[in-house]
Amino acid sequence: MEIGKLISFARDLVRMPSLSGDERKVAQRVELEMKSLNFDSVSVDEAGNIIGIITGKQPGSTIVYDAHMDTVGIAPGAPWKLDPFSGEIMDGALHGRGAADMKGALAAMVYAAASLDRNKLAGKVVISASVLEEVLEGVALEKVVAQTGADFVVIGEATGLNLARGGRGRAEVHLETVGKPSHSSAPQQGRNAVLDMMRVIAAIEALALPEDSLMGPAIFALTDIISDPYPGHSVIPSLCRVTYDRRLLPGERADGVLRSIVERRELSDIKLNATIGIGKYNSYNSYTFVQEKFFPAWLLPEDEPYVQKSLSALHGIGLNASPSAYRFCTNAAWSAGIAAIPTVGFGPGLESDAHIVDEKLKIEDLIAAAQGYKAIAEAMLS
Repeated sequence: MEIGKLISFARDLVRMPSLSGDERKVAQRVELEMKSLNFDSVSVDEAGNIIGIITGKQPGSTIVYDAHMDTVGIAPGAPWKLDPFSGEIMDGALHGRGAADMKGALAAMVYAAASLDRNKLAGKVVISASVLEEVLEGVALEKVVAQTGADFVVIGEATGLNLARGGRGRAEVHLETVGKPSHSSAPQQGRNAVLDMMRVIAAIEALALPEDSLMGPAIFALTDIISDPYPGHSVIPSLCRVTYDRRLLPGERADGVLRSIVERRELSDIKLNATIGIGKYNSYNSYTFVQEKFFPAWLLPEDEPYVQKSLSALHGIGLNASPSAYRFCTNAAWSAGIAAIPTVGFGPGLESDAHIVDEKLKIEDLIAAAQGYKAIAEAMLS
């Protein structure tokens, strides 16, 4: 494996801004690198995912490695020590937006696949450089797997070089209270939807949510609130809408999440509508995804053969990896949570490195991740 070229490639990716729906330059760079490394097949699908394939000399299973190309933006008012798109290497780390989440992992996957000995490989390795993960987890990976198949999936999100065998899911919950308008000089003649929503919020904050020993607690996090009409000029608001980010645990389903709110006895006098949000996003290739924003949690047993083989492979190259679980949502919400494809997560960096000011990734972890991806492929496809 050419470590210098791996680092240079990762730097190039970090230097290219790639918000969700604007990944074209990164996609082109990934496609170019795969071709220069003599992947057996490199293609761009209708959504803009880049799919690179290394094919072994013998038939066998298909393992898909997935890393998304998009990143979150740069939050205003929070200065970075370095230009967030500098790709600077300082103090042994690659600095910039996407270094840890997750352009470093993408670069490591590409170089790991390219370094495999096809003569010793039974099956094929697919590298999925996917779009729009930051807004719709799993929808792009679903399209990739429809084209390539998958017996196993590796998600490259940060695990601190441990092996994730599960992960929280995510739901976007929209709530609306319906009141009755009146002049604000006579509020008793109407019904204030904001005051009703305050009671709903209080009830949600008091909910006893489930907890998992590996993933931690389920979460309801209020992310926005607005009344209607807004601004309200001398009128009692007749509508109030809020959005909650609901972090899910294995087994939770959309109807149960919504019932836990609307069936509260103390809210029975409030006209309350509860729905799961619908996301509509265009990829840089002008492909439109429309998706309900419910992305289920997932969990593999610790004694699952895929988990054990992957752990053994990582231990075999000197990594002290242990079983873990993601506390955020990843593309595995589809591969494991919906499609039930055996899936593990393995990546450089920590979850706490994602979406932060002064994001960075240790070079030694970047290299270790590439070696780990190679070891897992060899273990599963030897």
